[in-house]
Amino acid sequence: MSETSRFVVSSEWLHKELGSPDLRILDASFYLPAQNRNADAEYAAGHIPGAIRFDHDKVADHSTGLPHMVPSPEVFAEATGRMGISEKDRIVIYDGPGIFSAPRAWWLFRIMGAKQVFVLDGGLDGWKAEGRPLETALPSSTPSTFKTDFRVDKVIDFQTMLSIVGDGSRQIADARSAGRFAGTEPEPRAGMRSGHMPGARSLPSGTFSVNGKLKSLPELRKAIEDAGIDFGQPVVTSCGSGITAAIITLALESLGHEDNALYDGSWTEWGNRQDTPVVTGPPSPSAA
Repeated sequence: MSETSRFVVSSEWLHKELGSPDLRILDASFYLPAQNRNADAEYAAGHIPGAIRFDHDKVADHSTGLPHMVPSPEVFAEATGRMGISEKDRIVIYDGPGIFSAPRAWWLFRIMGAKQVFVLDGGLDGWKAEGRPLETALPSSTPSTFKTDFRVDKVIDFQTMLSIVGDGSRQIADARSAGRFAGTEPEPRAGMRSGHMPGARSLPSGTFSVNGKLKSLPELRKAIEDAGIDFGQPVVTSCGSGITAAIITLALESLGHEDNALYDGSWTEWGNRQDTPVVTGPPSPSAA
């Protein structure tokens, strides 16, 4: 068995595959204000040849007040079809630093029915550091049809999350920083409570990668088990706004754990309400 995730590809592999007719490359970079990076500006300044810009906030459900929520299958199919992407294509997704926002797009394409979806190890930063080619031209794409097969069971809404917290029916893995989880660091969104949902486990998103590359499978398994997660039980992933929760999802799926779902509203929804239970302090000791 390989020591690396089957969902991750190397820059060397992608470089050799550039120009393949069934290959679609997506720049799914997204940054928090504190990162001081502009995804659109970086894409315009130079992207991997043929890469299409995928904006999490545009291909989203705009009927809620929450950021980049999962769109309806119809909205997703229309947007991706316009980009020239089919569910049968091989889709490689990257972001700037490597394992940050690309896993969210990887997760979204998979729950919408795409079968061959991968994340670029090392991201654009790694690609540039290796001196690989860039282009500034916008790729021309022939409209395609993306036939969705939406896995609604992979998306957790607020009412379901409330029930899970209440009855402990699923494990909760939180990808925010340890300080935000414990309530010792403020949330980046003004006026929001910090802390975590009762019963949640702390699994900061940075735990899973080194220099923008996903860790080996044994390292991923150890990180998840050390946080008190039982691989034999279902898991819900959460984070600040549903982006980095997908890093935990990527790690779980890489290890063969398929009984998982992502809480789409995440802490932006939970922490902003006044009627939700919030706990502060470090994670409770593992029950294992």
